[in-house]
Amino acid sequence: METVTDVVDLASPDDIALADKMNQGRQQVISELRKVIVGQEETINQVLLTLFVGGNSLLVGAPGLAKTLLIFTMARVLELKFSRIQFTPDLMPSDITGTDLVQEDPATGRRQMVFAPGPIFANIVLADEINRTPPKTQSALLEAMQEHRVTIQGRTYPLDEPFYVFATQNPIELEGTYPLPEAQLDRFMYHIVIDHPPYDEELDVVRMTTAIQAPKLERPISGEDLVSFQRLVRRVPVADPVMRHALDIVRASRPKSANVPDNVKKWVAFGASVRAAQYLVLGGKARALTSGRYHVSFEDIRAMAHPVLRHRIITNFHAQSEGITTDILVDRLLEAVPLPRSGMS
Repeated sequence: METVTDVVDLASPDDIALADKMNQGRQQVISELRKVIVGQEETINQVLLTLFVGGNSLLVGAPGLAKTLLIFTMARVLELKFSRIQFTPDLMPSDITGTDLVQEDPATGRRQMVFAPGPIFANIVLADEINRTPPKTQSALLEAMQEHRVTIQGRTYPLDEPFYVFATQNPIELEGTYPLPEAQLDRFMYHIVIDHPPYDEELDVVRMTTAIQAPKLERPISGEDLVSFQRLVRRVPVADPVMRHALDIVRASRPKSANVPDNVKKWVAFGASVRAAQYLVLGGKARALTSGRYHVSFEDIRAMAHPVLRHRIITNFHAQSEGITTDILVDRLLEAVPLPRSGMS
């Protein structure tokens, strides 16, 4: 059987230097974030993997857990153009993408249509409380998230690279909210769950936020570096057994597939899409590089399973009535799709 090391070809001096720069930059970004953010190690790690892959992520947590602060601070550290959109029931698609305005030329007196860009024209866009606006407005993000461009009045406008959308959602207050359509949820690489911190970390949060804060943030890497890292991540080789393992996990989530676990047939209405397998692999590639390796292991794939799959598996009434969450289902999937007996790790 082919082993992971058999397919490694990412070994040029330039690639190694770029990988080293990526890891050093990651550690420096984390150090800068620590000047403002307390704890949340896993959340920060998943946000950074989102940046290195070039995806978008949904952050879900109760109020006061620094979801907005984390993304804003990340943009400050990277010195990227940041835009925050507060989603409300009366928000219109043009409030996000921009619109054409009639302006008069002072010199000639002639009127002409001029495009006024909306807040989507930024490097990091924070869609705050995205589920508080109707699906029509939510869908204004779809083309931007997938194609990195927007089309208005038949004209297409490219977005500057790098481009990311981070959305936040409050899981407690559901009155007056609009669940995100599956098509839009599927465009988020990760569904990142933020829980309340342990006692000591929460004490540090209270201590830090009730004192005078004026941290000086340094920029360890640039937007151009992030684009280079994204290209490097996509060139990391993946052995065929590892690729197949990612696909096996995704296919096992679909109740109509052959040989699916019994609990999937019982509790799942719709399983994960093809994008799930793509993001398992891309996330695994980024995790491997940030771990100092030039190959993807089975463990890299499995470590991505919860944030990649938890918003792509739709449970049915039986699961909801029994209190079965998608995280529980992912645990069961990983048990049902064991590591292949190949000696690879």
